[in-house]
Amino acid sequence: MKKEFARFFYDRRMIAMVLLPAILIYFVYSFMGSALGAAFAPDDDYNPMIYSVNMPGTIETEFPASGISVLHIQAHEVEDVKQRVAQKDADALIVFPQGFDELVEAYDARTATSPAPNIELYYNSTDPNSSNTYMRIYALLDAYEATLANKFDINRPSEADDYSVADLATVEDVSASVISSMMPLLLMIFLYSGCMGLALESITGEKERGTLATLLVSPLKRSQLAIGKILSLAVLSFISGAASAIATILALPNLMGGSASDIIDAGIYGITDYALLALVILSTLLLLVAMISIISAFSKTVKEAGTSVMPLMIVVMLVGVTGMFGGPQREPLYFLIPLYSSVQSMSGIFSLDYSIPNIALSCLGNIVYAGIGGFALTKMFNSEKIMFSR
Repeated sequence: MKKEFARFFYDRRMIAMVLLPAILIYFVYSFMGSALGAAFAPDDDYNPMIYSVNMPGTIETEFPASGISVLHIQAHEVEDVKQRVAQKDADALIVFPQGFDELVEAYDARTATSPAPNIELYYNSTDPNSSNTYMRIYALLDAYEATLANKFDINRPSEADDYSVADLATVEDVSASVISSMMPLLLMIFLYSGCMGLALESITGEKERGTLATLLVSPLKRSQLAIGKILSLAVLSFISGAASAIATILALPNLMGGSASDIIDAGIYGITDYALLALVILSTLLLLVAMISIISAFSKTVKEAGTSVMPLMIVVMLVGVTGMFGGPQREPLYFLIPLYSSVQSMSGIFSLDYSIPNIALSCLGNIVYAGIGGFALTKMFNSEKIMFSR
């Protein structure tokens, strides 16, 4: 282990193999944030035009300062305007109850036996201009409500109401959906790249140079050599995993920043979410190191090993792609499948739809599978045919 640590920490190239994936995570996600900003942001010179029913003058005076034009319509025109919003021919529709000012004046939250007056705000969640207009109107109305001590509601939840004429999408829904569809695949690719560089150089590299054969004929037990390799690679993979986890955490604000910050919010993730993500990453790294180490032990040269691990990389990518389709799995059995369980755990964390027991099961499974891989590697070190083939 001491030899492996010295080889790693005194070799700038090896350090770069571990840090480069983390650096790539940061810059790639930051670049993706700019692309997402362009996709979700409204047009720079766009002036929203909204329709309103029964809008009182006390509220209408607030809109011109926000650059929003208001067209008044009658109640019988509501359904027609909803269709226009759905077809992206209108930005939003606000429906106030008849006599809104009088209802607000008469409402007292302490003694009321009925709900507060409700403002219905309809928008198109698939249209960036409409979504941005919705957020601006909601903020304006929310600020007005704060001056009245909770005298009315905005889009009060109801089983019969859907205030998005497309798919109703809150800021949290959009954020989680966008992140969960991309992050698991990219994260798995970057983690695999970091593990591959460490394991290939540590086992196949020494085998090709002849230093591993020298160690095998020394008085050192081969089981001890295998354990030392596994433990040292595990520690180094933890460093790689920590770097990737930190890079992911630091990159999330950039991924959701810029002009998309009004539509997509990275603040939806808390400390628990980040901690669970780190555990999944670290346990996945142990499994990846064990798998790549076994392939490396069979190879005669680093070049051959690099070719041999390519099928495994394709498998990792294909498994990572599964996180882009549908929601995360909930059945515990899925969290016993190597690699797939990690992707599902990541997808669940990023979509804020996860079960802690299932994630714990996934991490435990990764550790058990890594232990089995370590046992197999020890057996391979005891094989003269495998270890001395050059």
